[in-house]
Order: sequence, then structure tokens, then C-alpha cells
Amino acid sequence: MSDIQASKQTLLDRRYLRMARIWAENSYCQRRQVGALVVKNKMIISDGYNGTPSGFENVCEDADGITYPYVLHAEANAITKLARSGNNSDGSTLYVTAAPCIECSKLIIQSGIKRVVYAEQYRLTDGTDLLEKAGVKVEYLNLENNESKEK
Repeated sequence: MSDIQASKQTLLDRRYLRMARIWAENSYCQRRQVGALVVKNKMIISDGYNGTPSGFENVCEDADGITYPYVLHAEANAITKLARSGNNSDGSTLYVTAAPCIECSKLIIQSGIKRVVYAEQYRLTDGTDLLEKAGVKVEYLNLENNESKEK
């Protein structure tokens, strides 16, 4: 990829991550709001944010602030939404506001997503480590200070 192409890609990556951050605002979770977009051929084919499954009350935490175990992560919501659509995620890019956990990373691998761009580091790296082991390109892009690095 030439420097010009890389620069254009970084601009697109920042734009999609900002959109994922806005999408995260749809979450009813109090402790943390996360958003995700699946993009293929410069087109958003799915979106998701963390929250409760369909039919559940939109409450993510108990009175002590502990997240209920049935709350879905943004990545899982976006991927399962793809499963119900006519879209195919093979070769797509997932933009997510926080680094994927190991469970979401398994779903990412199985869905055929080939690239993950995330905006917030997490204390555990098992999810991003698994993605790399599976050949998924993983990139951290800090929206606050223009820091970017391939993991």
C-alpha cells in the first residue's frame, strides 16, 4: 500500500471509529458503552452496541453496578445481526470502540472478518492475541491523540 493509500485508509478508519463511538450512545449500559460497525467495500453492512437481548428490559447492570451475564457485547450484536441479514462478512473490517474480548474474537474469526480496528485498549489482550494468531489484522487507533499502531 502506498503512503497516499495508507493515509486515505487511516482517514477512513478514523471516520468509521468515530461513527462506532456515536453508535455506542444507543447503549443503555451505564458502566460502559461500546459500539461496533462491520464495513465491507466502504459500505456499512452491520452495526451493534452493547446491551440486552431482544425482549429483555434495557437494563444492563444490577443495583450494585455489576453487568448482567446476558448482556451482549457490541461485536456480538453486529455479527449476529449479520447472520439474520443477506450480507456476507467475508473479508470485511470490524470497527469497535474497545478491544474485543476473547469470546467476541472467536465470533469475529468464525464470521470471516479479516481486519479489526479498535479505539480503546483493554487490560487483557487475550482477544486481540487470538485474532492475530488466526491471521486477522488487528490495529489500535487512538482517536484522542492520532496514535496508530498495528498490534
